[in-house]
Amino acid sequence: MYKWIMSTIVTIACAFGVYLLASGLPEKPKEEVLPAGEELLKISASNFEFDQKEYHVKAGTKYTIKFSNKLGKHGAEIKDLGINLNENNPTAEVTFDKPGTYELHCSVMCGQGHANMQSTIVVS
Repeated sequence: MYKWIMSTIVTIACAFGVYLLASGLPEKPKEEVLPAGEELLKISASNFEFDQKEYHVKAGTKYTIKFSNKLGKHGAEIKDLGINLNENNPTAEVTFDKPGTYELHCSVMCGQGHANMQSTIVVS
């Protein structure tokens, strides 16, 4: 007796699904284009550690440093260069002039693993 109601609901649901697929998809991520002679250094943090123990960069090259949190609330600070990155300030531009090593540590009190959350940037 009410078979037409079910078929109408299925038809409406299918039409709505097609509409969402056609118009509700997010935009494609745009590739970031850096100026000539500039490179990107990505630093990410999760579970009280940085994604790499050492980051290697070239001396005299201008870098855009991008910081991201994968899990938790963290920051990245390079005291010798006066750089402090966090959720509110995730990027910085820096030229590593002198070869050597720079200490990178978490600048946000993130929990029990905060004291051991360190990495180094090696400039060669």
